[in-house]
Amino acid sequence: MSLYQISYDLRKQRNYDALYERIKAYGNWCHALESSWVISTPQSAVQVRDNLRQVLDSDDGLLVTRLSGQAAWYGLSETVSTWLKTQLESAAA
Repeated sequence: MSLYQISYDLRKQRNYDALYERIKAYGNWCHALESSWVISTPQSAVQVRDNLRQVLDSDDGLLVTRLSGQAAWYGLSETVSTWLKTQLESAAA
């Protein structure tokens, strides 16, 4: 499984519900920050992008980045921190 950070900027029409549903459909996810999620999936970054892009408007922005091994953060909840630590350890193994 690969771990991906998903960052987005919904500009004019902010259809968060459709995007959130797509992200949550991956099953193993965390909503780390307001416009940032992390998912675990066997898909490639391109596949994740293409799946999420289907619910975005042409003026929206989307960044899907693979995470591996190291990360640092501040101000995240204990639940999110624990999830990230566990998933990063699995991705590095």
